[in-house]
Amino acid sequence: MTIRWFSIPIVLLAIGGTALAAECPPLLQGELPKLRAKENIDLCKRFEGKPLVVVNTASFCGFAPQFKSLEALNQRYKSQGLEVIGVPSNDFKQESKDGAETAKVCYVNYGVTFTMTDPQTVKGPDATHLFKILAEQSSAPRWNFYKYVIDRQGNVIANFSSLTKPDDPAMIAAVEKAIASKP
Repeated sequence: MTIRWFSIPIVLLAIGGTALAAECPPLLQGELPKLRAKENIDLCKRFEGKPLVVVNTASFCGFAPQFKSLEALNQRYKSQGLEVIGVPSNDFKQESKDGAETAKVCYVNYGVTFTMTDPQTVKGPDATHLFKILAEQSSAPRWNFYKYVIDRQGNVIANFSSLTKPDDPAMIAAVEKAIASKP
């Protein structure tokens, strides 16, 4: 009987310790407004424990056709938990000031189904929290369609320039490594 009494508190402490250890990683703390919606995306609730590809986008950039291959990447790996997050930005002067136009480019012209946010600042002191942490963990985006692959713990495991297409073997390898990571 005494053993049961001692084992119960130990189990409860272990459960309590696990709950305390499950704090949201710094990368996912905060919210971002969803593109052309009246809702915000709670990054932690939506993406915690999931492998991610985060990319800063721009509707009028020469790299905009990468939306198609980002969508293909999304479709190929979403059943394995991958989430793609597109964050439009006018930091490089190639994004519309009109959210409706941005949405049309993404959703109508390129058939994007992955998560898109309203335009955000992605570099410098005014960068949104997500991109400040991405810069701390790797580097700030150097141009539009800079891609970050993030593991299930919220850590950047690779980043790729605008020149790297989403179906590049190195990017696919990083995505598969992120999917294989343990939460």
